[in-house]
Amino acid sequence: MDIRHVDESYYVSPQIAPEEIAEIAAAGFSAIICNRPDEEIPPGLHAETMAAAANAAGLAFHVLPLTHRTMTPDNIALQAELVENAGGKVLAYCASGTRCTVIWSLAQAMGKTMSVDEIIAKAAVAGYALDGMRPQLDALSSRD
Repeated sequence: MDIRHVDESYYVSPQIAPEEIAEIAAAGFSAIICNRPDEEIPPGLHAETMAAAANAAGLAFHVLPLTHRTMTPDNIALQAELVENAGGKVLAYCASGTRCTVIWSLAQAMGKTMSVDEIIAKAAVAGYALDGMRPQLDALSSRD
């Protein structure tokens, strides 16, 4: 597994496997968010299979499939709400962790929880280059 720490209780990862979920629970996570649409992956990795493994390990499991078209303000707010209400560490996964990091960055900018420089820096430390998103993050963080 390639779990990367982005912020306080938020971590991201490329696709995980059902057999890795017990290890994720043992690492102290309280919830998993699947940001990967089932259409991208084989049936053995579909959200239903992953949810069953997460529930068996005592983890909350949320499905919020993201694409460029579904990275909407409502979905950004929903992801932030899922993280905020998780009661502990959250692991969000997609194909590479990029979408999970992008939605986190958009939520931080919308919520004005940190500066755009700080958002970009935290993403970079986790291994995700979001410099190209600066105009969008600036626009979101300056909205009333």
